[in-house]
Amino acid sequence: MQTNEKAALLSRRCLYRPCFRGNPLAVFTDAEGISAELMQILARELNLSESTFVLPAQQIGNDYQVRIFTPAAELPMAGHPTLGTAFVLAHQRFISLKGAETRLTFEEGVGPIAVSLFAQAGQVHTIQMQQPLPTFGPVFADREIIASMLSLKREDLENELPLEAVSCGVPFLFVPIKKLEAMHRIRFRQDLWERELSGFPAPQVLAFTREVEIAGSTVHSRMFAPGLGLVKIQPPALQVVLLVVTWYTMNSSNQLPA
Repeated sequence: MQTNEKAALLSRRCLYRPCFRGNPLAVFTDAEGISAELMQILARELNLSESTFVLPAQQIGNDYQVRIFTPAAELPMAGHPTLGTAFVLAHQRFISLKGAETRLTFEEGVGPIAVSLFAQAGQVHTIQMQQPLPTFGPVFADREIIASMLSLKREDLENELPLEAVSCGVPFLFVPIKKLEAMHRIRFRQDLWERELSGFPAPQVLAFTREVEIAGSTVHSRMFAPGLGLVKIQPPALQVVLLVVTWYTMNSSNQLPA
């Protein structure tokens, strides 16, 4: 197993206010020479929702290769660690900010990911990214099984929207729930997940409702991904939230609020 004594580890909590309530992210800013096996061991030892490993770009014109690991698996891409890694690289001055907007290209498992950092007075205040359009996979037909897996009743699930697989790199089964109150009653049953869903093309679960706790929000969601070593994280990664909006827009005659 190769090691790299220069590898630097920084941790940031991303995408949530107030501070210290988002998912922490570990960023290894110089991971050259670290094997994939060791990356997975480090991610499992840290036991955070994601850890990223920054490597030199393999293609001319790109800036960095970024590999993303959960405690149990490598991800082809994810929004939260992509944005967090860009922030750390800027904050630690691995990249130089170029005026109001600095553009980067990360090499991830799905291909090149464009990232833009917006700065004021030399400080990053906003980071945006582009990602692949979602793909839509099979529908899970048995609503009773999914309801039981969440310790809910079948009538707690919305009937007008399907239980559908959606992916921007990591496939999720989207589970629409009628009421916020039902979301709070969810108790995830890993035994049923292992028996009924672990072999499905989209074994990760994203339950969501259009009833929200925070004014101005579009959906309230909870994520369960035992296959990635993440039984529950809060909030879901950014790309998952974007998927909810896209998926709902394409599967409902109603319009989402602007």
